[in-house]
Formats: sequence, structure tokens, C-alpha cells
Amino acid sequence: MDALYLLIPIALGVMIVVVVAFIYTVKSGQYDDLEGPAHRILMDDDDPRIPGNQAAPAAKVADEAKDKSA
Repeated sequence: MDALYLLIPIALGVMIVVVVAFIYTVKSGQYDDLEGPAHRILMDDDDPRIPGNQAAPAAKVADEAKDKSA
């Protein structure tokens, strides 16, 4: 019975730590996009449909046009 006087405060302390850690992870945005990183690893980096890669294929087409005209 004396062990309960020790275990109950320890259990409450552990519960408070877990709840604070959960609230911190939710507020930091770790659960915002659960599927994006899993899909991003499968995508090809040279794909022009990826934002930021549109300039590379256009420059490549321009270089090919210069080669054909020369």
C-alpha cells in the first residue's frame, strides 16, 4: 500500500511529460503532411511536373533547338 504513494505521483509525472510532448509535436507540424514525404521519395528529381524543375527542361529544349539550327 505504501508503494501507491510513490507510484501514483510518478505515473502522473510520466503522463504530464507524454501529454506535453504530444502537444509540442502537434504544434510543430509533424502531423500536417503524413503522405507527402512517402510520395516524394518515389518521384523522379528530373520530372518537370515537380515545382522548381520547370526551368531545366525548357533550357534543355532551347539548347536542342540551337543545335538543330546550327
